[in-house]
Amino acid sequence: MATSARVPPRLSSLPFRGSRAVAEGLLTWTKLRGPTWVRLLPDVYVHRGGHRADDHRMWCEAVALRLPPDAVLASRSAAYLFGADLLTRGDPVTVLLPTTARLRPHPRLSIVRSPAPARDRTRFAGLPVTTALRTAFDLGRLGPRVEALVAVDALLRRRVVELTALRAYAADRPGWPGSSLLREVLTLAEPLSESPMETRLRLLLLDAGLGPLTAQHEVRHGGRFVARVDLAWPTLRIAVEYDGDHHRERAQFRRDVARLNALRSAGWIVLRFTADDVLRRPEATVALVHQALAERRTTMPAR
Repeated sequence: MATSARVPPRLSSLPFRGSRAVAEGLLTWTKLRGPTWVRLLPDVYVHRGGHRADDHRMWCEAVALRLPPDAVLASRSAAYLFGADLLTRGDPVTVLLPTTARLRPHPRLSIVRSPAPARDRTRFAGLPVTTALRTAFDLGRLGPRVEALVAVDALLRRRVVELTALRAYAADRPGWPGSSLLREVLTLAEPLSESPMETRLRLLLLDAGLGPLTAQHEVRHGGRFVARVDLAWPTLRIAVEYDGDHHRERAQFRRDVARLNALRSAGWIVLRFTADDVLRRPEATVALVHQALAERRTTMPAR
């Protein structure tokens, strides 16, 4: 009989405590040391079929089994569970740990010691996490500045937290580390921003003095909807868009061409940028936008 047929159903996919499985007669320590099971943390195992080395959710499940009372998953790990993926490959699971609690260090674990009262803790997706409000508060205080804004925008976009509530929450905690950064981030936050790279592009333009600009602006011409653009100067009819990898797909490319032609027919200039433009050629990107704005200001009649 195949080994998989002997796997207890409740242990077939999710991490579990080895000692509990042995105590309940589901496995033996000898079997746990065999090739069917992968040891993730001390006394935490997963079936080899459910093991994905870079699956952050799996690691969150594993770490949650080892958490002492009142400890919770936090920061980017909590944001990931809320649907805002801010992780890079191999990022450790972040845990908010009470000052008196103990947790054995591990390479896949990042421990932050900070007060976490009951009102800042909840359960989401079956796991103990900081509330969305506390998660946004923590990430907005964590530099660098652009990453703090990306994180706050992402959580606002998921609608798990509201900007007014976050501002009020921050105002009640003025002395916390990173509060000055958070205050700046909250003046720049945009709930309509649709992706981390769109946030980075918007901040690049704002820092270059090219604001104010409107996010997710609906373009209408002759009373009819034409398109919704990422960033815009509506009175100048200039749009700036971030093009991710999905724009390279053939069907998406055809839609993009038709959409761009419709915007041009409506009198709009559309500048499109990629990740390389934002991250590796920021000066050239700013220069192109600045040139388009200057040309339009000199050719369009004053209103």
